Amino acid sequence: MKTVTVLGATGSIGLNTLDLVERHRDRYAVDALTAQSNVDELAALARRHGARRAVIGDPALHGRLKAALSGSGIEAAAGPDALVEAADGDAEFVMAGIVGSAGLAPTLAAIRRGAQIGLANKECLVCAGEIVMREVRRSGAELLPVDSEHNAIFQVFDAERSESVKRILLTASGGPFRNWSRERMAQATPEQAVAHPNWSMGAKISVDSATMMNKGLEMIEAFHLFPLQPDQIVILVHPQSVIHSMVEYVDGSTLAQLGSPDMRTPIAYCLAWPERIAAPSPPLDLAAMGQLTFEAPDETRFPALRLAGHCLRAGSEAATVLNAANEIAVAAFLERRIGFLDIAACVEKTLDRINIEDATSLEDVFALDAAARRLADSLIPGSSSQK
Repeated sequence: MKTVTVLGATGSIGLNTLDLVERHRDRYAVDALTAQSNVDELAALARRHGARRAVIGDPALHGRLKAALSGSGIEAAAGPDALVEAADGDAEFVMAGIVGSAGLAPTLAAIRRGAQIGLANKECLVCAGEIVMREVRRSGAELLPVDSEHNAIFQVFDAERSESVKRILLTASGGPFRNWSRERMAQATPEQAVAHPNWSMGAKISVDSATMMNKGLEMIEAFHLFPLQPDQIVILVHPQSVIHSMVEYVDGSTLAQLGSPDMRTPIAYCLAWPERIAAPSPPLDLAAMGQLTFEAPDETRFPALRLAGHCLRAGSEAATVLNAANEIAVAAFLERRIGFLDIAACVEKTLDRINIEDATSLEDVFALDAAARRLADSLIPGSSSQK
């Protein structure tokens, strides 16, 4: 039995992970589950999966969680320190599914103790890639990419002969606004932005897909996960989301990983690695699909790609600012305080105006992240910093 902790259990990654765990009860046992504020669902999941501990990120909700778990024998804890303690527990596998930079400290705790980690939080590597990978090398932790694109590369990348890799091609669906003009995107609503054509994801990630910032963040993540130079990472728009990514080799061969757009496939690959387990993903029927299409990304209509490319070459500190400003801008858009096109504009202004200093420790990263958030927030009409 492999013991499993799920950070972000009530999100889409967490729920899909627990779906697989439940389908393979003979292989997996749940140690700890965490969530930020959804007390009722966290308590229900902890009871259903027989978790040893449940942790709610908001410390004000500790009492509600204890009451919801009364009589179950499940330990209830709350607060950021408790999230880190859950990751630093005894579970052999930790699914790092907390969205945004909030997942950095718990994920690092799991890495530092040498656990096997399913990395579904790309912001960890975007914000602090050099620090995270240094800790992976020091501890011997196994960092397994859950993002469908990086998981696809992981499956076909010849790590023992990386010099034979010419480049990787990260595929992108193009999101719900792939064919929209800039004028039309200026009027886009949050409801339209989160309506992804292929994947079922949380609101923040869905908006990132709509701006294509998600793909930009994935470029930075790939740079840290694989031994590549920035110019070896290429974005290719593939609307059907069947080819999840490709690796091109120096001899002209291109290896691709294909599958239905179902996150349970890459999650299952990480859970069972280096073996494989059955997943309920729909079988891929290429004959019924008929054709697969590809196109180059448009950085004019989707400037987030250009900004991410700049940060990839500028270094980890710029990427930290990129991610922090984007989180603030996306939240403002979802709250209808700014328009869709204002997201990338806010990020670009933050990058232009902030004073970026070297960040060699986690404390430095958090300080730079906080400074970028304050600056990005000050650029948003009606923000608290403008009052």
